[in-house]
Amino acid sequence: MEKEKRPARLDMTHGPLAGKLLRFALPIAASSMLQQLFNSADVAVAGRFAEEGAIAAVGANSVIVGLFVNLFVGLSVGANVVVSQYLGQRRPREAGAAVHSAILFSLICGLATMAAALLCSRVLLELIDTPADVFDRALEYLRIYCLGIPFIVPYNFAAAILRATGDAKRPMYCLIASGVLNVALNLFFVIVCGLGVSGVAIATVISNVVSAVIIFILLMREQSEIRLEPRRLRFKWAQLKRVLYIGLPAAVQSVVFSVSNICLQSAINGFGSACVGGMTAALNFENLSYFVVSAFAQAAVTFTGQNYGAAEYGRCRRILCLCAIESVVGSEALALLFTFTAPWLIRVFTVVPEEIEFGLVRVYYVLPFMFLACSYEIGGSSLRGMGRSTMPALFTVIGTVVFRLFWVYVAFPRVGTISFLLIVYPLSWALTGAMVVVYYLAVNRKLTHGA
Repeated sequence: MEKEKRPARLDMTHGPLAGKLLRFALPIAASSMLQQLFNSADVAVAGRFAEEGAIAAVGANSVIVGLFVNLFVGLSVGANVVVSQYLGQRRPREAGAAVHSAILFSLICGLATMAAALLCSRVLLELIDTPADVFDRALEYLRIYCLGIPFIVPYNFAAAILRATGDAKRPMYCLIASGVLNVALNLFFVIVCGLGVSGVAIATVISNVVSAVIIFILLMREQSEIRLEPRRLRFKWAQLKRVLYIGLPAAVQSVVFSVSNICLQSAINGFGSACVGGMTAALNFENLSYFVVSAFAQAAVTFTGQNYGAAEYGRCRRILCLCAIESVVGSEALALLFTFTAPWLIRVFTVVPEEIEFGLVRVYYVLPFMFLACSYEIGGSSLRGMGRSTMPALFTVIGTVVFRLFWVYVAFPRVGTISFLLIVYPLSWALTGAMVVVYYLAVNRKLTHGA
């Protein structure tokens, strides 16, 4: 029997970098955009076909859902870095042990997170002052969404493992399949079945299940050291410790970022359900632009991980510079395109004039400054690829949580306008980025002198 063809991998430790970084990052950006289409489809269907206030009910959950997703993605960074470094060091046995330890951890983490989220769902919505007129429907959406968490967590870990080998395309194919299914199910459950907000949530859960099943099948059919074999699912503490050493600070960074967004969402909710609906619609454009930054951040962490493992420190520096340039150009081009077309595009999600007005305010005060996020994302990812994950997390706590809390509870009450509240986003990006870049330069100087 002919052996199954092994997917082509990028050689990250030799040859030119610019083209390889693009080939790696663009499928990740496309994957993230498809994943965002899960939420965008939810918002569009809720806003155009479900009952009045449905878009606000779905949107009220955006920061909570973001909290969960950022936690999982942050944890999966540990698996990506550790597997990348083992591959760069040509240590396949340890790479396989890291894969099975990380996947088992993700399965347990997914179940535990689902249980905790279901128990705390009402409290979470109360904490962000969800408007009373949409509270019950927001709670309904969140509880159904939580049922998909045991599939979302393993998906992110499996995707991170595949990307550690240079394979960014197959995770994208998984999301293409589940994304198309999500849109179809949204329309079916809401328009045909009349399920409203609950139909939107059910469609999202089913889509998450499908993407997880597909990527696990791919990982189990892999013909390499990262092949997943269920009988080998056990903790290898040396590898799991390394995964958590990198992943936990990255997860903390993502979570505290989300906590600051929850505080901001609470202030936004104080402007009423129309503001929540408008912000939810505008957030779709913001997320799509940000995913370009995130894609090159994942390229930075993966390429840096392999090259750092191979002691190619000069290539690590070039990786950071190229990722920074490519992410700024790509994200800002998309951000400006959305900024100029927002008055027309926002009507895809809502036709309520007051919601449109609030949405445009967010677009104009946040989206043009997306390039500022590149500094801390690319710099922090490069540092994590070197195994330095704690300091970027600390800088995020200072630059986002501390600064944004000051803004929300001290500066904002003195002015009280939605535009003044929103400018905290670019200001916090700039502050966090400055700290991360200075720290990276110090680490780079130490590596240069030690080389």
